[in-house]
Amino acid sequence: MKNYKILFVDDDQQILSIVEQFLSRCGFNITTESSGQKAIEMVRENYFSVVFTDLNMPEISGMELLKQIKTISSETEVIIVSGFGTIETAIEAMKLGSYDFLQKPINFNRFKILIDRIIEKQKLKEENQLIRNRLKERYKYDELVGMSPKMQNIYAIIDKISFGSPTVLIEGESGTGKELTANVIHNNSDRTEGPFIPINCGAIAETLLESELFGHVRGAFTGASKDSIGLFKAADGGTIFLDEIGEVSTAVQVSLLRVLQEKKVRPVGDTRETEVNVRVIAATNKKLDEAIKNKTFREDLYYRLNVISITMPPLREIREDIPLLISHLIKKHKRPGAATGPEVSPAAMALLMGYRWPGNVRQLENVIERAFALGVKNVLDVNDLPNEIAQQSNKWMPADVNCNLKAIEEKTIRQALQKAKGNKAEAAKLLGINTTTVYRKMAKYNIQDA
Repeated sequence: MKNYKILFVDDDQQILSIVEQFLSRCGFNITTESSGQKAIEMVRENYFSVVFTDLNMPEISGMELLKQIKTISSETEVIIVSGFGTIETAIEAMKLGSYDFLQKPINFNRFKILIDRIIEKQKLKEENQLIRNRLKERYKYDELVGMSPKMQNIYAIIDKISFGSPTVLIEGESGTGKELTANVIHNNSDRTEGPFIPINCGAIAETLLESELFGHVRGAFTGASKDSIGLFKAADGGTIFLDEIGEVSTAVQVSLLRVLQEKKVRPVGDTRETEVNVRVIAATNKKLDEAIKNKTFREDLYYRLNVISITMPPLREIREDIPLLISHLIKKHKRPGAATGPEVSPAAMALLMGYRWPGNVRQLENVIERAFALGVKNVLDVNDLPNEIAQQSNKWMPADVNCNLKAIEEKTIRQALQKAKGNKAEAAKLLGINTTTVYRKMAKYNIQDA
């Protein structure tokens, strides 16, 4: 029960002391707070499974605290506590998202039953998510593909951040799949029903970016003929993906920092702020630590963005994933109606495995698309590859590429058969090849039926 944090908010110190003693004896992880404003900051900084709040407090009412907590952390259960509650008050609290309504003086038996019920519900939800995660095909995670340890580590991080909405910073070279990863994070989070809105910060002029992100009011600048809500407000309840965050000017960085801290946006030309409930995922192909040293990127913004860090590996560092990626891309781009796509000849595969891939997975996908555009049918061979790959210098070719290729191919066949529980047709589907080829590869590598 120590893993499930409880916050109790009340301006009566005597009640806080009694509650803390009781819940501590019961083995709960309890935190108490007398200030509603401080409680909001605590919820912003930490995840609480349950928050109990007094209805009538001097700084901020329990109802307002309930609304703000649900905006910050929709998964947190909130219970209103009051000695002057009416049925109408309880109904209003329920409409705003309160889990229940607890009357003073507190019945401690009912108090504990409520907490036990909420924790059991959250445990069940976490267990169901864990089961779903274990059922995922671990040679891929949605549209992310790869069996390498580096990709497995990324899958594990995505699993861990399924609940809650920590800010994520994705780093990596161009073409490594940063936006795809952001989309997978969103689709496997508790915000999947909300919008996913990507924006390339480096592709928009500095003078327009602030308006694009935060909106503007009519007349705020030349050409602002009507109000605009901005992308942060459009992403309310979902995720905004800020690609090329390292290109943002220091002036816009200040506004971004405020949004991350306060969860509020102020449109350009307006004096009013509005709350937003948005998860931020940012990405960059720049070294932000160097930008911080050069005073072009704010250190405080970096730490706000870098709550969870994911580094997408360049393709040259995960060569063992190239056959799987090629199979995935062939299935993705094969002609409509075709049962399977072309096979890749050993000579072409050796070249693809040995190439340095400066453009990473994006470049590999372009190679596959090019082959289809040029009419490849049954076999993708050396002459179907671009000149820079077909005629690449030996300095990029590992000396043992053929041995590596055979070992990777055998491992991939064995894993597909294991995943398919020995079903050859199912293994062929996983690999994007025909069943006859599976039998031939099994014979080649002396793989026995399971």
